[in-house]
Amino acid sequence: MPRGKPVRELTRESGWEAFSLLRPALEQHRYTGVYQCTRRGILQLYGVDLDRLDKQSAWKLDAAVASRYAKLFEWYKTAMREARFSQLIRIVHPEFYATDESLGSAAQERSFTHTIMRIDPFLDLGNEDSPRRRALARIAGVEPVDPASWREFLRALFERAARQRARGIKQLQAYRRNLEYLPRTDSEVRWTGKRTAAEVTVFQDWVMHECCKLADDYNWPHQVHVGTNNLPQSSPLPLGALAQRYRKMKLVMIHCWPFLREAGWLAKFHPNVYIDTCWQPVLSPAFFREAITTWWNYVPYHKITCSHDSTTVEMACGSAQITRGILAEALSDQNLNMGTERGALRHAAAALLHNNAVAVYDIGTTTEIGARFA
Repeated sequence: MPRGKPVRELTRESGWEAFSLLRPALEQHRYTGVYQCTRRGILQLYGVDLDRLDKQSAWKLDAAVASRYAKLFEWYKTAMREARFSQLIRIVHPEFYATDESLGSAAQERSFTHTIMRIDPFLDLGNEDSPRRRALARIAGVEPVDPASWREFLRALFERAARQRARGIKQLQAYRRNLEYLPRTDSEVRWTGKRTAAEVTVFQDWVMHECCKLADDYNWPHQVHVGTNNLPQSSPLPLGALAQRYRKMKLVMIHCWPFLREAGWLAKFHPNVYIDTCWQPVLSPAFFREAITTWWNYVPYHKITCSHDSTTVEMACGSAQITRGILAEALSDQNLNMGTERGALRHAAAALLHNNAVAVYDIGTTTEIGARFA
């Protein structure tokens, strides 16, 4: 926010005047991944370049955004076609599955969207007084108070998600704690009353393993946020123990920067561990380039997916452009330096950009591009 201009004043000014005040601050972020992904996506979808924005093009862009987002789901589908995206996966909270599928907006969204259920909220439900736990208990039809009822509570919510065609689970605990989830017996957990910090960790470990057991039963992938935040505690190395314990659960490490070597090692030596480069171009295109360079001649390429975790469809489109460009450069180097035939490299590119995700999440259909071996 520009200094000296409170929000109430900006809301009274025209959009162009507000943008003009904001422009010096944006200039400082001009070369970041966030800006460049967004800029390139807007250029592709609207034909307007943020770097060359003037009053006329700003009004054009503003009107176009308002018009297209007035019909949100239709715009998403149109933008996906423009960007050549085949599938959309949305991360949702457990409460999402309590909505009525017959509602018009819900039915429209589900017609082209696959969902993955966040499980990190479950790890926070052990508070002595938790309104959210009570609300989820009403949805599940079970009040969790002891090991048996907690298992029944979690299974009921997983079953509800499965009935609404959820495709897996995701957790973001690396924002707040390490990724070492130790196996805990029922007797180790304090089930009622106020918990100490150590007792909270024990409870979270227990819940995580119960969720992994259910994911293993459903043969669901489990996305785990790795790196980018809370770096002292977000190394993926402890996840190897979860992968070994729950072998039918595909463990997908997302983001992974700066732990690229650690993530690569886990994916190489654990059959059910995968890597997703999503968000790397948004952090910095250089991070994605580093990741592909690090993994390509080390990790079997069927273990790598290149999706586009973004806050807007415009950012996703720009991220895809950057991803595809850098991947093309990396594969051209393989052709030049390793003598790999282009047909085989095109086949590998299709795997990273599409086919591997089809296999991991069991959605969509594979495409045959290039040759496996030339």
